[in-house]
Amino acid sequence: MTIGMDGTPVVTTLYIDGQARPAQAGRTYAITNPARPDELVGHAAAASADDADAAVRAAHRAFPAWAALSYGERAARLRRVAELLVEDAQDVHDRSVLFTREHGKVRRETLLEISRLGERFRQSADYAERLARDEHIAGPPFDTIVTRQPRGAAILIVPWNWPLAILGAKLPQALMAGNTVVVKPAENSALVPTITLQRIAAALPPGVVNIVTGSSAEIGDVLTGHPLARFVNFTGSVPIGRHVMRTAAAHLTPVTLELGGNDPGIVLADAQLDEAAFQRLYLGAFMSTGQICMALKRLYVHRSRYDEVVSGLSAVAQAQVVGDGLLPDSTMGPLNNRKQLEVVRGMIDEARASGADVVELGQVPDPALYAQGYFQRPTLVFDADPRLRVVHEEQFGPVLPILRFDDEADVIAQANDSPFGLCSSIWTTDRDRAIALARRLEAGYTYLNAHGPSAQDGRGPFGGFKQSGIGRNLGYEGVIQFQGYHAISGPAGWLLEGSPA
Repeated sequence: MTIGMDGTPVVTTLYIDGQARPAQAGRTYAITNPARPDELVGHAAAASADDADAAVRAAHRAFPAWAALSYGERAARLRRVAELLVEDAQDVHDRSVLFTREHGKVRRETLLEISRLGERFRQSADYAERLARDEHIAGPPFDTIVTRQPRGAAILIVPWNWPLAILGAKLPQALMAGNTVVVKPAENSALVPTITLQRIAAALPPGVVNIVTGSSAEIGDVLTGHPLARFVNFTGSVPIGRHVMRTAAAHLTPVTLELGGNDPGIVLADAQLDEAAFQRLYLGAFMSTGQICMALKRLYVHRSRYDEVVSGLSAVAQAQVVGDGLLPDSTMGPLNNRKQLEVVRGMIDEARASGADVVELGQVPDPALYAQGYFQRPTLVFDADPRLRVVHEEQFGPVLPILRFDDEADVIAQANDSPFGLCSSIWTTDRDRAIALARRLEAGYTYLNAHGPSAQDGRGPFGGFKQSGIGRNLGYEGVIQFQGYHAISGPAGWLLEGSPA
């Protein structure tokens, strides 16, 4: 299938109850290329409140039949979806090109997202046997079976930065758990997520996967506050996460919230700092133009290695090529939208005005394009005042402050001195020391000698503490988030055959 490869703007629809359909009154909105903001990429359907209501009701109607399937039966369907997502090489290529045009990230990252989504479906399917096992508690006084059951229609809200990867952290898990879903992709990156989701939805019974796109201001509360919504899984900012929680509370709908992070990395005196380590440090901070919740956002370096880290990381950053993500030489694309560019540049300007040493690095082969698009070169801030926003707030862009430390206890305190608690990293050659320090960090995930998506094990639960969120995605735990426990008790020796009377 060819997807907008002839330059014709792509038009995507809603998908409700097994049918692709336009939004009410045929409303759409435009999506442009962040590398070339004057270039129209396509139009996405702009759902109304009635459209959103119809999607939730369709998911609610489809729930009993989907929940009645065994884990093995659902697993077989998820494995087939995984095959469908990548079996047509031309389709994968076309979606990756369109994804780069609407999002901005370089093509190797869009290909990574598209391929990883199928892996996440297979991974969730592999939990079938484990999920099917109940816990038995033998009496006296009673025999009890502890099992779990799906919740119902789940609302999945996906952000713009890594929409397919984050979709893969919640959609297959919700389906494997036995729920039906309504997915709302982000407004700023809706075309390829919608096209991909329609592939998935068409492979499943009508109503199991429903898709609505459009303004969060118009349909967000309809979805999260719907009386038939039984679970909400949201990934996004802290302020919107608070709003989602308040809206869901109207019906006591449980939520999983994966929110922001201000992830610290700690480079100890004994860290191995070779070329490969500097590449990992760079990717941890600057992959996807720094627009990753789990990105390295504060780097604390032992004083004895500070100059070495500054030199090595600067060299890697200087070698990057900033430009249109479709160009083969580009290693960093633009930020996704003007608003985020302004946030990042505001932090850089504040740091520079404070007297901090701010260095913008990287190669810009096309200065005219750079000025036109939402570009920002990889930027390092040396010895920044911890009170600066670039240190204590989430940048969500290609800028990294690097700070010195002398004492381990002090650096752990600095790392934990944040309202966030998503991810962190320790860089050292001492395994026992790394584990001991990791246990002292207030974070839901700690990487050792790496950081970010390239170091993520999808079999482990992912989520944060403090204002970084509630609950977990990914792993076995990410599946059972979409279920509720159900205890079944009876007389001892009767319910559980063979237990003592």
